[in-house]
Amino acid sequence: MKVTLRSKEIKGRKLSLYLDYYPAINHPETGLSTRREFLKMYLHDRPQNPQEREHNKETKMLAEKICSKRKLEIDKGEYGFLDQDKKNTDFLKYYLQVGNKHKETNGTYDAWNSSYNYIERFTKGHCKVSELSEKFCNDYKEFLLTTPSIKSSKARLSQNAALSYFNKFKAALKQAFKDGLIQINLSERIETIRQQETQREYLSLEELQRLAKTECDNPLLKTAALFSSLTGLRWSDIKKLKWEDIQYSEAQGYFIRFTQKKTKGVETLPISIQAKELLGNPGDGDEVIFRKLHYSAYFRILLGKWMLRASITKNITFHSFRHTFATLQIAEGTDIYTVSKMLGHRDLKTTQVYAKIVDQKKREAADKIKL
Repeated sequence: MKVTLRSKEIKGRKLSLYLDYYPAINHPETGLSTRREFLKMYLHDRPQNPQEREHNKETKMLAEKICSKRKLEIDKGEYGFLDQDKKNTDFLKYYLQVGNKHKETNGTYDAWNSSYNYIERFTKGHCKVSELSEKFCNDYKEFLLTTPSIKSSKARLSQNAALSYFNKFKAALKQAFKDGLIQINLSERIETIRQQETQREYLSLEELQRLAKTECDNPLLKTAALFSSLTGLRWSDIKKLKWEDIQYSEAQGYFIRFTQKKTKGVETLPISIQAKELLGNPGDGDEVIFRKLHYSAYFRILLGKWMLRASITKNITFHSFRHTFATLQIAEGTDIYTVSKMLGHRDLKTTQVYAKIVDQKKREAADKIKL
């Protein structure tokens, strides 16, 4: 590979400096085959004074340094091109391989599978590693923000769903860079999609108390839902909870020691006596507490019937009980840092949405009294 510093005449009596590659390379930003890399550095064609001559001298020295750097990068395989086998790697197949690493986490694995459907649609089922570039990434981002949902052609893919799928795509790019399939870490060069705040449905304390007194056709569902409201646990963590995870000490009282299924973080979560008593008499240590509870369409029907029986018309999902725990804790004066730790959030910003909900409710309450 030969790299030569050259110049080209442009308007304004100036020379534009560029690098001439032979043979051609794939430009790391556009992904297109090219022999020229314009440096956006300029010389005076015919310098008229000492300042212009000094400018030419310094600019040319800097351009020569860049030229030498490119030669070293190319020799190390760090810039511009890949060997033929890597260039021809099927990126879609590689994308699936990266997603398969998340098989142990059902929710994450399902999200990877869903995201694959969109990258496959965008590429029409064909994409080699050599086609990846900043332009490709930004075009795909625009596609996600404007494409109809695969589940319903009448509705556009939501912004937060687009964010989730684009972040999976960026994760695949990052892994491809680590594996040496691409020479530029494209995931760092492209901006992600902004998260759109969504309405998080939750129950008021009065509604939760009313629900606790209302009969449910599936008592195990009722117990799990109320347990989530009192502890903030996700469905995935409740589903795998074992009796041995419920522990007690004189100093701490009752607490749960478990590994979060979503974040893999090891947590020690204090729980109330009432939450413990909800579970009833303990079984064998390694026995799963809610082993007979399965999420399904029928499960959602039972949940809806239970809500209507309690005169609750909100669109409540099982995850709403986790939202209920967080919102009520903040409303009752628990500081946001403690709530964040109890929820197992890695970033305090994730918890701040609940503080906004409480602030909005305070605002609404203040506006109710009028003279």
